[in-house]
Order: sequence, then structure tokens, then C-alpha cells
Amino acid sequence: MKEFANLLDGLVYMPSRNGKIRLLTDYLARTPDPDRGWALAALTGGLDLKTAKPALVRGLVVEKVDPELFALSYDYVGDLAETVSLIWPEPADKADGPGPSLTEVVETLQQAGRSQVPALITGWLDRLDAPGRYALLKLITGGLRVGVSARLAKTAATALRPGVDIAEVEELWHGLKPPYGSLFAWLAAGGEKPSVDDIAGFRPMMLAHPLEEPDIRALDVAAYRAEWKWDGIRVQLVARGGTVRLYSRTGDDIGGAFPDVIDRVGFDAVLDGELLVLREGRVAPFNDLQQRLNRKTVTAKQLREHPAHIRAYDILFDGAEDLRRLPFDVRRTRLEAFHAREDPAGLDLSEQLSFGDWDGLAAHRDGARDNAIEGLMLKRGDSAYVAGRPKGPWFKWKRDPLRADAVLMYAQRGHGKRSSFYSDYTFGVWRAGELVPVGKAYFGFTDEELRLIDKWVRDHTVRRYGPVREVEQGLVFEVAFDSIHPSKRHKSGLAMRFPRIHRIRWDKPAEEADVLETLEHMVVA
Repeated sequence: MKEFANLLDGLVYMPSRNGKIRLLTDYLARTPDPDRGWALAALTGGLDLKTAKPALVRGLVVEKVDPELFALSYDYVGDLAETVSLIWPEPADKADGPGPSLTEVVETLQQAGRSQVPALITGWLDRLDAPGRYALLKLITGGLRVGVSARLAKTAATALRPGVDIAEVEELWHGLKPPYGSLFAWLAAGGEKPSVDDIAGFRPMMLAHPLEEPDIRALDVAAYRAEWKWDGIRVQLVARGGTVRLYSRTGDDIGGAFPDVIDRVGFDAVLDGELLVLREGRVAPFNDLQQRLNRKTVTAKQLREHPAHIRAYDILFDGAEDLRRLPFDVRRTRLEAFHAREDPAGLDLSEQLSFGDWDGLAAHRDGARDNAIEGLMLKRGDSAYVAGRPKGPWFKWKRDPLRADAVLMYAQRGHGKRSSFYSDYTFGVWRAGELVPVGKAYFGFTDEELRLIDKWVRDHTVRRYGPVREVEQGLVFEVAFDSIHPSKRHKSGLAMRFPRIHRIRWDKPAEEADVLETLEHMVVA
């Protein structure tokens, strides 16, 4: 655990991407199995220790220290793991020797019953020093926010074997399980490359760069193809040898929530597309699809009321044939031939839009919102399907966002580098003289603006609820958002999709912010 704690400490204070990769690669190279595998799983979000929750940790610490002292300390520090690691009292009879290893913690918690967990965590906290306690708590509560994305961690693992491309690791990734012994046997020990050919594995997706209108004129109009960017979620449908899986863009298997998609597949292929709710040929708002997301299973009523559908954009494999190196135009022809041959139920093809020049394309985009479409996708006709986000082949040209003036209601402490700042903001609009919440945002402002907002929050707090502060009705945000939908979870009855702070209206009185009726007119039908 000491080496893992040193790694986390180094990552938190390392500002550069290449520096983080060096720290991770060095750790993975000198740390034995299975510790390094469990560390990699934790950093990439592949470790879920269900029996250890933040509420349990809070309960343990208030048994050791004055609850009021802990509450005040937690409010000041803003991070549970950091607060507990510093305030936890050293036992009078603390044993000498190393604390628990990473493997001991993970494997013990995986096998322990719920009633055993409190004593286990207390014992480990007693054996560790403050950095070790911090690492332990971040590990078991899943709070590893140290500026490392899953892709960056995989890139560091790839560096163990020069010449290996990150796409090779990502293609293997979802066919492997922590602590990734076969992966390290290949990368670090020069062994044989693992094979996932016998499973319906995930293939890393090709992603698009956002396109701003002033930049579009620099592109060769004849080189690009255009299609709608629908407001669903990007998915990969993989059917191989009788096994069918549905993956999100991050490689999570979401098929359990969409049996109406899985059960209708009777072909061998890998398709890239958009998951939608479709009724009578019309795409439903994203809010309808959201009723099906993040579920292990679904009810017959949900299947009936929110029927899932896939709109295919691309074909990566036709049977066992890998098509990814072929140009997009060729893949599109193969996709159309596949669809005509298989005639798959619950699956259609994205429309290829006709346009003679950029003005014609802009006209398509201008009408996107009226049809509940996010915008446009532009793809070079000669582009191969390349994992990641290469610059140039694909662009997304989204419709302009909606905007509204809303009043800050609550502010919550952030995490990681923002744990000392109130950086998560809940805001509302007026309804009959009362503010009702419509969204929450935590980005769209600069570091300097964050410091100014944080000071305003501290100076205008009216009530405290742990790490959350209720503030005076005095600060207006101009909020940008993609769409707004009915919501039973909000008192307003509405919820914004992808809200972000567009501008801080220091100059605008709170009573001049928008009213709920204005937002109701923006609701996606």
C-alpha cells in the first residue's frame, strides 16, 4: 500500500500528461503482480468494492473522534479520504512493520461479508500512516480523482513494451479481467499476446473533433460526407459466434438493459451506431432513452413504453472480415449491402445527407433542433476507422446551445484539486416568486472565476448542509445547455441536458433571471 500511496501522491502533484505517464510506467514496471494489476484496475474504473461505502467510513471515524470536530474538519478540507487520513488517531499499541498490501485489501474485501468490513477497515487504518490511509480510502470508496483517465493509464501500461500501440491494448482490454496477469505477462515479461478472438469483444471507437463554424470553410467540401448526429448514446453492437453484446462508447457492456436489441440479432458483425428510443419511426427525446440506461434489468412495461432501436453509422467487421482499414465510402457500401442482406429487426441505417456546398450543409444544421437532432457528423470519404480521436477525418458540428439566466441556489465542494473550492453549482429559475432548481454544473469557468465564485459563496452563505452551502439569491449564471426535458426528480419539473456555465452575470440582478415558463417553451416534445 505504501508504493500505491506514493504513486497517488505523485500523480496528484504532477501537472503534465507525460509526467503522469512516466510515474505510472515506472510503478507498473517495478511493482509485482498482482498489486500492479489491482492498481491499474482502480485507476481505470475497473474495481468495484461494493461493501466499502463513504457512509461506512464516516461512521467509523466518528467512533474515534469528536463528531463535531470531524464535521468541521470535513467542511474545511472538503475531501473525505483526506480528512479521515489526517484526523484518524494513531493507536497507542500500533504494531511495527508494513501495512496491508494492495492485494490484501482488495482480495480480502472481495471475499468478506458485509458485517466483517468495518473491523477490517478499522484495522487497516490503525496499521497505516496518513498517506497510506489516504490511499486505502481512495481505493475502497472508488474516489480516485488524480488526473488520470483510463486511456492515460492504459497508455502507461503500453509503454512497458516498446512498439505496442495503445489500440492493441484497448482492443484486448474488455476481454481481460483484473488483475490482468496475462496482459502484464505480454507487456512486461515479453510473453505471448492474449487473445480475445473467441469472445464478442469491444473494439475501441473512432471519435470526432468538435467543429466551430468559422473553421468549416477551411475544409474541402468534396472530401466529406454528412449525416445526422442523433441525441442518443453511441454504442457498438458485437455479434460473434452466437454471442451478442452491446457496448457503450467506454466499453461497458450495457446489453442487460436492452434485451429487445440483443435478442433480435441473428448475424455475425460489429456495428457502430446510435442507441435510440423509436416510436412509429420517430426518434424520441433523450429523456425517454434515459429511462432505460444504467439498469441491470428492465421491466416489461419499460420495454413496451421505451422501445430501443439502433441506427447504424458504420460496419467494422462483416463476419470475421475486418473492415476498419477500408475507406469510409467503401465501409458505407458494405454496411448498406449488409443491411439489405440481413434485414435486421430493430436496426436501420443513418441517412447520408445531400449538400452542394457548406451553405447547404449549414441549412441542414440550422433545422436540426426542430427535429430533436444534436447536429451533424462530417466524415472524410477516404478515412479509415482509427481508434481514438485523430484530427481531421471526423468532425461533429453540433447545433448552437440553448441559454438561460439562472440564479445560484446551492454550492458544493469539488473533488481532487477542487476539494478546497465550492465548484459544483445548483441553479434555478423563478416560478411564482420562488426559485426552483433546473440543473447543476461544475465547468465552463476559468480558475480565476472559480476563485471569485468561491469567495462569493463563502461571503453569502445562509445555511450549511455538510459540504453543501445554500446561498443568498444574488448571483446569476448564464447557463448553456443542449436541451431541456420533463423531470420528476426536480421540483421545477424540468432538467437541463449537459448544462455548463457560459457566463457569470455579476451585473444582473437575480430578480431579472428567467422564469420557468420561458424554459417550458424550450422543452423537447
